[in-house]
Amino acid sequence: MSEQFDASRPIYAQLVERLKAKILAGTYPPGGHLDSVRDLAAAAGVNPNTMQRALAQLEAEGLVRTERTNGRFVTEDTELIEQLRAEAARNMAAEFLEKMRSIGYTPQQTTELLERWNETEGEQHE
Repeated sequence: MSEQFDASRPIYAQLVERLKAKILAGTYPPGGHLDSVRDLAAAAGVNPNTMQRALAQLEAEGLVRTERTNGRFVTEDTELIEQLRAEAARNMAAEFLEKMRSIGYTPQQTTELLERWNETEGEQHE
């Protein structure tokens, strides 16, 4: 099944974000083998050249490495992965807080709201 892409941004950049998110979330674990370019491209519904460009970007960022005869692997540098994960979390939190401020919530009110939602979610999953 093909993925949906935002027409206002380059597809390869969106692929980079999505693959990076999967690495940071552990879907592709440190040291894990990635599928071939063709398989990844087919799964995403994109041209293999587009997927190749995305993987080259991830390689330039140090998240992916290529072994000539064995394919591509996620970095084993868990410190780098954790650093990027923390950076992504900070960015998401900053965006969220900015949106909450735009509708009149203070950071304290936002925290209280999240705590209440977390408690409610916890009760629903017990």
